[in-house]
Amino acid sequence: MANGLALSTARGGEVFVGSEIRDSLSLLDVLYANQFEGESIDPEDVEQTEETFYRGAPPEWLNFHISEKAESNGTGTSFIKREGYDTLRQQIQNKRRLPGISTVKLFHQPGCGGTTLAMQVLWDLRKTFRCAVLRGSTSDITNVATEVVHLFTAGSQGYQNTVLLLLNDEHIPENLQNSIVEKITEQNIVTRMPVVIFLTCVRKNAVLQSDHVVLRKVLSDTEKQKFNEKKEELSRRYRDKCGQFHGFNIMQTDFSQAYVDQACTVFSTVQRSNKPLKTQLATFLSLLNAYVPGSYLLESQCLDFLQHEDSIHGHLSLEDRMKPFSHLIITFQHDARSGKKVRMAHPMIAQRCTELMGDAGVTRSDTARNFMNCLCRDEVSPCLLGFVKEMLTKREIKVEENPVKGNEVKEDQERFSRLILDIQRKECKAQCASVLKVALKIFTQNPFFPQALARFYYIEIKDYNKAERWAIEAKERDPKNSFVADTLGQVYKNQLKTNEFSTKPREILKLAKKAIEAFKDEERLAENEYGADMAEDGNTRVSNIFNIFGQFGYLQVCNLMYDQLVSQNETWKRVLTNNVSMDSVLGLLGDKKLYRFNGLVSSLRDEVEKKCEFFDKYLTYSKPDMRKDDAPYISRDTSECFKKYVGDSTPKHLKEKWDDLFQRLKEKLSVTSAGVLSCLDRKYTESDLQEITTWWKEIYSSKDTQTSLTNYVLAQIMLNNLGEIFSSDVKSPTEFGQITPPSPQNAPELNMLALLLKWPIDSEDKCVFDLSQSIQHMYSSYEHTYKTQFRSRYLRPLFFIGKGQNLDRIVHRRVLENLFPAQKEAAVVQDVQDLNVYWGSEKIFQDPMIQKRLLQIEGRVRNYRLYAIFGSKEIEVKANLQNSLWKPRQVTFYLGFTIRGPVAFGIQTKIAETGLKQDTRDWTELKPEVNRVGDVQTYSLRSGAGHYKCSVSAVRWFCKGSVSFKYQFTSWDKHMEEPSCVDYIPAGPLLDIKVTAGKLEEVHLPHWICTDDIPTIMDNFRVLHVDTSGHCVEEVSEVTSSHVKILQPVFSPRGAMIRKKLGFPVKVFYDMLIFKTNKASLTLHVYLLPPDPDVQQVICFCHSNNRNHYKM
Repeated sequence: MANGLALSTARGGEVFVGSEIRDSLSLLDVLYANQFEGESIDPEDVEQTEETFYRGAPPEWLNFHISEKAESNGTGTSFIKREGYDTLRQQIQNKRRLPGISTVKLFHQPGCGGTTLAMQVLWDLRKTFRCAVLRGSTSDITNVATEVVHLFTAGSQGYQNTVLLLLNDEHIPENLQNSIVEKITEQNIVTRMPVVIFLTCVRKNAVLQSDHVVLRKVLSDTEKQKFNEKKEELSRRYRDKCGQFHGFNIMQTDFSQAYVDQACTVFSTVQRSNKPLKTQLATFLSLLNAYVPGSYLLESQCLDFLQHEDSIHGHLSLEDRMKPFSHLIITFQHDARSGKKVRMAHPMIAQRCTELMGDAGVTRSDTARNFMNCLCRDEVSPCLLGFVKEMLTKREIKVEENPVKGNEVKEDQERFSRLILDIQRKECKAQCASVLKVALKIFTQNPFFPQALARFYYIEIKDYNKAERWAIEAKERDPKNSFVADTLGQVYKNQLKTNEFSTKPREILKLAKKAIEAFKDEERLAENEYGADMAEDGNTRVSNIFNIFGQFGYLQVCNLMYDQLVSQNETWKRVLTNNVSMDSVLGLLGDKKLYRFNGLVSSLRDEVEKKCEFFDKYLTYSKPDMRKDDAPYISRDTSECFKKYVGDSTPKHLKEKWDDLFQRLKEKLSVTSAGVLSCLDRKYTESDLQEITTWWKEIYSSKDTQTSLTNYVLAQIMLNNLGEIFSSDVKSPTEFGQITPPSPQNAPELNMLALLLKWPIDSEDKCVFDLSQSIQHMYSSYEHTYKTQFRSRYLRPLFFIGKGQNLDRIVHRRVLENLFPAQKEAAVVQDVQDLNVYWGSEKIFQDPMIQKRLLQIEGRVRNYRLYAIFGSKEIEVKANLQNSLWKPRQVTFYLGFTIRGPVAFGIQTKIAETGLKQDTRDWTELKPEVNRVGDVQTYSLRSGAGHYKCSVSAVRWFCKGSVSFKYQFTSWDKHMEEPSCVDYIPAGPLLDIKVTAGKLEEVHLPHWICTDDIPTIMDNFRVLHVDTSGHCVEEVSEVTSSHVKILQPVFSPRGAMIRKKLGFPVKVFYDMLIFKTNKASLTLHVYLLPPDPDVQQVICFCHSNNRNHYKM
């Protein structure tokens, strides 16, 4: 790096950035394009780096440089590439063709080389991408986004390049992606390449086959051969040292357990008592690395610990002090800003050493307690606290694959951490509790250790008094955390469930009251939490999701209480549902002291109804993410509770006519807007929906309210959506005209309905509302009503705008799902998980039946925003997939409605409907000013606002103000050799355009392809764009019979192109040039040429220099 640090550019070159880029990116470890180039590296450093890596240390960038250099000079072989390498690299390269932000995932079992593989790919792509590794977590969203964008734009103007970012986090926060888009927008960055590709490297003990790259602890035959060859090379170079290259040897022996057993025999001599400190330290490292992959201790911590026993030999290195365990332990340092780290050479070694210690009587619980007492008594670093917390409290996800249907995966969470489960299996429950008690006494501020202990007591030991004690302790340590508060309610609920106490109603109600109060307190805390502004501090954890388990726990307790009380005495059914007062039936209940619970019992029905209404909305309007649904038990338990307390029982105080109608609607779970909107999901019959519609109409007639009107109209819409065949004569009832315009004060459901009914269906349709203002009102209403509860959840599309009139054009989501599977021949996707995949990828909108049912809306993408176009008006709408908004263009899409507002789905670049489409606008023709310098002619034009065309080149443009530009014709020849152009041929003249003043909104480049009768040919047009970052083939916004249109163009050499291999013949417009000789005999030179002035000028110039020829 003689000239300094350099980053790659999109065109394959490099740009020098200086040290300021390194100093400004504190969260990213950047791999530079010229890393180590021109540097002289000490041979001893080279040898030490290689030895440390082969012994088991994580790789450094220097390892790849050493291997690359050795291969080039013939002194060594290349770095071994695991079989997932090519697939992973190809997946990354494929993402480069997509705009915006993409993710590639690598799943790997601990110790099988996953991190090495990921870094190896980054190293090999450092001259293609701007590669970096995220040092910390993705929680610091704003700063991570700032640094990613800074790395993307670093260097001189026009030298930006895609960032390839490696991180160890499976779930990329949506907020991080949104923050990157915000930064791009704020800085007015225009890009046609991906800003960042996330490469997530995820350690998992159990990995299933998937579309992602998966690396397991098993070698293929080809890999075995490569490792054997490498073994021979290392044996020649390092001789006896190879015996201690455990990291390499374990892989080379195909993860042989026999090799690991042999390497760890030194641990078979460990004694339970009087263990030297070095032995204790070895046991600590083994336990930590066995249960927390990637964990480590700082060398300074280890030396301080050993100092207590060996102060005389303080000058000795850690390796010397740790003999005879030294060969199993590695020390490494990758970042000069952090200390040296110490860990076991391989997770399999750590696991085996832990097992051998257990066989020798040194139990896991003993080691865990000693570890915390010896190394965690003084001030503990956040990193070490994180390791201990993960070791004792992290519950792994169990993944099970459906043996019949391989793509169906069931995920469930273990009850406790792997270490606690192993202690329970191999020792006893008391030892699990003992370990957690030590942790909570040492980490006096951390709420998660007493929380885990409380869970262990109520789940495994069934000691509810102790569970209650530690759950209260956890709450006191973090009194504002609703997720911590949940544990106390769970203690009481499980005690009620097991029913090991007296079954007297008084005891049931006493315990139920405690559980209900705990869950209500959790609900209160959840309402006060807001994820976006909260952060972890190491002791407490927060979530950016809304905690629903306080309300859900309340309903579960009510279910248990109802079942237990009613099973003893049927009178309780009438009491719990408020059909009779408790004091009037105390004699029948057999205990007059029960009246002290009257306040609790009398409130249950209303509270249950309120919470079930919440879950109705929560589950109808939202889901965890685009490809995942909520667990079925939430809906099941909620519905059961509602039916017990509300739906199946009419309260005694009903007086008005509509009260009876409301009760019938409650029985049908359709007393709210969300309930009505769920009718198709619940598979109601036409008869059911007719009843619901009639009841709501009667209520509206009796109680003229916006709520009753909203639900009546929604019920009518749902009834109309019940079948797949729609009648065209369904008219909107006259009451529909009474729907008020959207307002921030209205309910979101009413605002959504108003927009659905009044949304224009074409450019001629006049909307009675101000659409932009109405959408903003809908957003405001949603923010006020639902934003807190639905934060970080995906909002379901409830309706779509379809073809037709009146109610026919309002299409429910379930109708599309019913249409979609019927078209599949190979596989019927009635499975919810399959449907989620099609919704998540938006492939559902590629189905002909779906396209036939929905109305295509025209729009425009500009400045990373989407606008629906109605005549001369542009209305901004949200996009379901953010990556659809990276390219400025004209588009079409389908419009869906969530409870928040309109959302665009299936966004596609707009193309002409047929090859015969003509541009009917009035273009004012201007003659350019011609300036000749040698053989080069430059054409200059200037215009005011309006639509214009050039009389020479046929270029058309639209501008909103005065503009001046110049252009010249140039040759395609040198550009067609570029890799990005090899699949295309020129379809129009290549123009080098430079704007000298003003701004062009649209440019229409001429093409010479005959598009008649071939509508599909429009999909194959592209435009060449050349700038300092290289050649790029871009999609066009629109194609007509004579031009291709690009919006908000960034100028460079520009010209229309078309794919070479179309699968059908294409006609091309050609000009015929004829030259006649001056000789006595008639000789004609005939040229059939495309209407490309650059080509034609060359021919004319050749003949003009020949006096014997003249043009006819």
